[in-house]
Amino acid sequence: MQKTPATGDNQPGSSQMMKAESNATQRWIANAAAATAQPNMHPDKRKPKTGILMLNMGGPETLEDVHDFLLRLFLDKDLMTLPAQSKLGPFIAKRRTPKIQEQYNKIGGGSPIKKWTAQQGEGMVRLLDELSPSTAPHKYYIGFRYVNPLTEAAIEEMENDGVERAIAFTQYPQYSCSTTGSSINAIYRYYNSKGVQPKMKWSVIDRWPTHPLLIQCFADHIQKELNMFPADKRGDVVILFSAHSLPMTVVNRGDPYPQEVGATVHKVMEKLGFCNPYRLVWQSKVGPMAWLGPQTSDAIEGLCKRGKKNLLLVPIAFTSDHIETLYELDIEYAQVLANECGVENIRRAESLNGNPLFSKALADLVLSHIKSKEVCSKQLTLRCPMCVNPVCGEAKSFFANQHL
Repeated sequence: MQKTPATGDNQPGSSQMMKAESNATQRWIANAAAATAQPNMHPDKRKPKTGILMLNMGGPETLEDVHDFLLRLFLDKDLMTLPAQSKLGPFIAKRRTPKIQEQYNKIGGGSPIKKWTAQQGEGMVRLLDELSPSTAPHKYYIGFRYVNPLTEAAIEEMENDGVERAIAFTQYPQYSCSTTGSSINAIYRYYNSKGVQPKMKWSVIDRWPTHPLLIQCFADHIQKELNMFPADKRGDVVILFSAHSLPMTVVNRGDPYPQEVGATVHKVMEKLGFCNPYRLVWQSKVGPMAWLGPQTSDAIEGLCKRGKKNLLLVPIAFTSDHIETLYELDIEYAQVLANECGVENIRRAESLNGNPLFSKALADLVLSHIKSKEVCSKQLTLRCPMCVNPVCGEAKSFFANQHL
């Protein structure tokens, strides 16, 4: 989606308020910008003392990676349960591969999520080395669930590096058993399958839906896009916060994801002074079963029928661009569907990607976690009331019983 730089001429008062940051914050941003803008030409050769494992689903970097990505995804019983999954999973993966390859081909041939994660991790550890020399050197590791570098390989690298303190850091701000929970289960299974105890002291940052700097990043990106709408339409723009949906079977077990996404949305709108009407909507439904709604596509159609034809899409549960933003939001909804519905103006808030303030947010989360001396949040130790996955309980106990 084409974007042009926003001018400062028509910025509302809330934008001015948002830009009134302290000198300290400005220094943070400058440091983070330097960290993310410059490649690490002379990497630290010292043994890392603190390893930060950045957990995420990942995405295929090339079209050839799509099948294996889908195969791992449809075989992950933490993410979904299917009848005869060991046979049905490979069948679905093979059948869906050509369609998904076509989608990735339209966004450049692969997912940029590894690139953005590496850039974010680099900025994060440079700031941490400066801010917390007692726990330095810090090293980030990428642990994806369905593509390389896989979580299990990252753990092995951390053990081989001799890391003393390991922090599992989910890159999903809002917790779900099917995303963060799956990654946490993978760490537990790694050690359980080997029958060994970790040499590292583990802890986990399992959710951060209302972290102030995360909220600031989202608010800044939204305000930038609102300023791109015609001045006479700007106040009427409907902000559609779009998050990946969940099957209602997962929601009804007590998964905390919906309310945590809602908490993020409320804090962002609070930061923006509730400047525009807004809704939380859900995307990426798959299959015939009931999913959390309304679907983003249905919301676009419904709003247009009611005369609301100026829309801003905000990927609120994603911090980096991937297929759900670059294809589903930018192409399927903002181009094809919007044209069919007669939308007047539709834009999409940029993902956090290389925003230096986001690197600061990540560093602040890790530093606060280290200082807290807590292994995990109290929420992590509570299983969903209707949980049906025994591994969840074992994995939660694994982390809860770690001693720092």
